[in-house]
Amino acid sequence: MSTRQSHPYLVLTALWLMVFSASSQVIIIAPILPRIGEELLIPEELQGWLVTVYAVFLSIFALITGPISDKIGRRLILLIGSASMALALALHAAADTFTALLITRAVAGAAGGMLTGAAVAYVGDYFPYNRRGWANGWVMSGVAVGQIVGIPIGTLLADKFGFRSAFLMFGAFMLLATVLIYYFVPQPDVDRDEARLTLRSAIGIYIELLRRPVVVAASATYFLMFFSIGLYIIYFPTWLEVTLNLCVEDIAFIFFIGGIANVVFGPSAGRISDKVGRKPMIVISCIGFAIVMVLTTYVVDSMWLASALFAAAMVMVAMRLSPLQSLMTALVSENRRGALLCLAVSIGNVGIGLGGAVAGMMYTKYGFVSNTILGAVSILLMAIVVQVFLPEPKEGVIE
Repeated sequence: MSTRQSHPYLVLTALWLMVFSASSQVIIIAPILPRIGEELLIPEELQGWLVTVYAVFLSIFALITGPISDKIGRRLILLIGSASMALALALHAAADTFTALLITRAVAGAAGGMLTGAAVAYVGDYFPYNRRGWANGWVMSGVAVGQIVGIPIGTLLADKFGFRSAFLMFGAFMLLATVLIYYFVPQPDVDRDEARLTLRSAIGIYIELLRRPVVVAASATYFLMFFSIGLYIIYFPTWLEVTLNLCVEDIAFIFFIGGIANVVFGPSAGRISDKVGRKPMIVISCIGFAIVMVLTTYVVDSMWLASALFAAAMVMVAMRLSPLQSLMTALVSENRRGALLCLAVSIGNVGIGLGGAVAGMMYTKYGFVSNTILGAVSILLMAIVVQVFLPEPKEGVIE
């Protein structure tokens, strides 16, 4: 450890608040997308690009910061990233055109790129492998609590005071997370990359990683997972508003129920995967999510059915996320962990960016049923890749 010591639960609290803030400001786009479109006069087919530009810049900056975090340590990257995200969210107050908001979301994406891979890699540095499922489960429950508390409140704020107010709220939480990281998140005592880092050497690191079949498979799982999420989640609220004539309070309630399901099951999923293995949890969740997606347009005819189905979807996400992240931390040595996770996250966000762009075109041309079917195919392909090509680490690292 560094000279700064901290209790593991304080570390988890700081990382949890960071994940809560970062994920909420991403998820909030879906339920308030119609509000953003109305305020800034954005055509429906272009609204998905607000997701795409965020994902593209997240991918670029994740690739840049991955090798840097392996060299200088995860703590500094988490500090810079969280402070940058707080500033980016504050900049939403000045976004008064589609172009301005697009640029602002790009800045937020750059900050998100510093955080996403570093957070999971930090858990891998700080906690032993047989505790990483539990730790990741608690940290990632911040996503679910964001759905329970952050998204409903943010949605209501956006409806009453304009969409910018939601981003400003999450910016305040991210600023608090920055303070907690500074005081309570130490730099773990792990082996770092001692080689001199240059652009050429960073590219070489990624080339070396991509020569390993297991890394290619892991990156493919992230792409397929995020592509399916982009197809399904982004236009789900819009479809509910059009099909069931739901109001913003109804959409907030649906996300609230989904968040409860996620936060209840998320830590348990990580703990169970510590005992029974990561792969069974991931594969079962993929199959379950595919079923939920396909059923959506055929069975949802009320807000209550929409809530139940979305809750089931969030349970499937919880079953998959922390086991997959824990598995990923053991695929390479610790001085390549940041690069691997940032590579996977970068490719995954290319998936959600492409999913957002494709979702808009498919939704406007063929209806939401086309989004759900393609999303189901994507997540089933992910299950196949995990089952066939990813190993099941027992302890330590697979090289």
